[in-house]
Amino acid sequence: MLDKISVRTGKRTELVDITEKIQKVIDSRKVKEGVLYIFCPHTTAALIVNENCDPSVRTDITEVLNRLIPHSAGYAHSEGNADAHVKASIIGSSRTLFIENKKIALGTWQGIFLCEFDGPRTREVWVKLIEEQSS
Repeated sequence: MLDKISVRTGKRTELVDITEKIQKVIDSRKVKEGVLYIFCPHTTAALIVNENCDPSVRTDITEVLNRLIPHSAGYAHSEGNADAHVKASIIGSSRTLFIENKKIALGTWQGIFLCEFDGPRTREVWVKLIEEQSS
């Protein structure tokens, strides 16, 4: 079964921590062990796993991406969001993680983020859980 979570973004470019929303899906399905697939079905947004303790890391990531891939740089795509397409393509639209002991298996400082590059918008993240079968 595919679950969909909604994420509202407030800025053109930002990283939104969605770790708790994904954990709620795992809790609702009562999955103890397995694999977690998450997918962002948008061409101007992406998903990352990175530090979720110090918010300055999020700021650094967005500022570096904005410097490397500026909003206005003479792109052929005429809708005004070509930079968002490039950023999303580089970062990627999906992640695969493990579920261990009913929790997302993440490092001490890690969280899951929706990367918004063309906001503000309401985005979806699709979640698929594959439960490990007990032997």
